[in-house]
Amino acid sequence: MTDSTSPAGPGRPKDLAKRQAILEAAKNLFVRNGYANTSMDVVAAEAGVSKLTVYSHFTDKETLFSCAVVARCEEQVPELFVDVPVDEPVEKVLLGIARGFQTLINSPESIDLHRLMIAVGTQGSTLSQVFFEAGPQRILHEMERFLTKLNGTNGLHFESPVNAAGHFLSLVKGVCNFRLLIGTGELPDEKAAEDHVGEVVALFLKAYRV
Repeated sequence: MTDSTSPAGPGRPKDLAKRQAILEAAKNLFVRNGYANTSMDVVAAEAGVSKLTVYSHFTDKETLFSCAVVARCEEQVPELFVDVPVDEPVEKVLLGIARGFQTLINSPESIDLHRLMIAVGTQGSTLSQVFFEAGPQRILHEMERFLTKLNGTNGLHFESPVNAAGHFLSLVKGVCNFRLLIGTGELPDEKAAEDHVGEVVALFLKAYRV
């Protein structure tokens, strides 16, 4: 009798490679052409597989899009809150988080993905919720967890850590990120970026110190 838990055989790695190729094609095509203008046929051609293979891995276009968005978010969301040093000054830690988030949110990949999701959201699609949970919600949750641990220390008090987390991340995004989204701004130089995160952290600490 064959062990049902054993590998599927020689074809399995090839199948996984095809799935990855489809995801890579979808991630690029959806961002470049938009959701409505990206067909399963086009994804199949870009990935070098048949349309039947695409459907065998991803049931429909919505499923493929959701998986592509989650994969893109997992690539872009850095581990901002891993191994945060507990013995470092809180200002230094917050500056590190702010720098990492600013680099992430202003990257061309992030800007392109946000523009795509805004377009999808205006069409009344529920797909934007998939993006929110995979990207922004994940970062917000991690920031909330960090501030909860910080609450009551260093003279800081957060009545609502989740609200404070939202304030911090929104301050880091600032006007610059909005201008990049609508195509009227440029990435700040190193000094301007550092000045911005410094002002954000100083303002944040002043607001929540008791």
